Amino acid sequence: MTTARPGLDPELRYLLADMPLMPQLSPEVLAQLRRLPSTPVESLLAHRQVERREVTVPVEDGTPILLSVFSAMNTDRTTAAPCVYWMHGGGMVMGDRFSQIDIPLEWLDRFGAVVVSVEYRLAPEATGTALVDDCYQGLLWVAEHSGELGIDPARIVVAGASAGGGLAAGVTLLARDLGTPAISAQMLICPMLDHRNTSASSRQFSGGPGVWTREMNEFGWRCVLGDLTDDEVSPYISPALADDLSNLPTTYVDTGSAEVFRDEDTDYAGRIWAAGGQAELHVWAGGFHGFDALYPQARISATARRTRTDWLARILLPDSAA
Repeated sequence: MTTARPGLDPELRYLLADMPLMPQLSPEVLAQLRRLPSTPVESLLAHRQVERREVTVPVEDGTPILLSVFSAMNTDRTTAAPCVYWMHGGGMVMGDRFSQIDIPLEWLDRFGAVVVSVEYRLAPEATGTALVDDCYQGLLWVAEHSGELGIDPARIVVAGASAGGGLAAGVTLLARDLGTPAISAQMLICPMLDHRNTSASSRQFSGGPGVWTREMNEFGWRCVLGDLTDDEVSPYISPALADDLSNLPTTYVDTGSAEVFRDEDTDYAGRIWAAGGQAELHVWAGGFHGFDALYPQARISATARRTRTDWLARILLPDSAA
């Protein structure tokens, strides 16, 4: 029996009609996708006055992790800038530090934020906590070098989309539990939070081709979890498992009504409220997974991006009328 599902925003439905959708995700398809060219970051920087620096940070097992650091040129170096620490999407199995980088670069434009994007290792080559540990070690390096980078350590925001949103949530839990570094806010864009795949929205978006279906999600999680049993899965990997969501920084969560992650994302925001925390939640009617990254020109996408930026303005520039 087919499960009824929310329809797509009409403009998104029109745009999506011309996009070839994946019928499945398998090791063979993943290998093909990984051979596709990376995001051409140079074209995104061409019209911006931006300094770019590449940094290598060793993690605990000695593996070198790349960080790309983007900062505005010709700024007042006497004033420390906010920082957006970015984790890319890709189901935890694909993508790189330049994936969806146009999103945080908008915040460099608006706030003069230093954007740092981390090249965490991917599953299935890396499993368990390796991905979130990579992201955490990169964040530690940023906090420890905040003076050198011109960053205000009191205004570090962790942010990510899809798998990156899930990793941002895991990094924030880890930083809270270890007591460092300080995170002022977390921006979770359609985050991948729950390996269990049992929600109503997960069942609604099962079967057939799609941008990101229940079956694709199951494949991604199998790659990440490897041989781990359910009892061995850490909440730093699958943040929806966390029993305690108290004492988290102020949080922004957004998702689409027409996507797999809708229910786990709305539940996460609700549990932050229940724990006495502050969260802002937006469910974009008719939005499919990653709609604003794929089609930023759509009206609903422009609204979603503007709403995130307005929220960040309240966090990063609380005394400004911006």
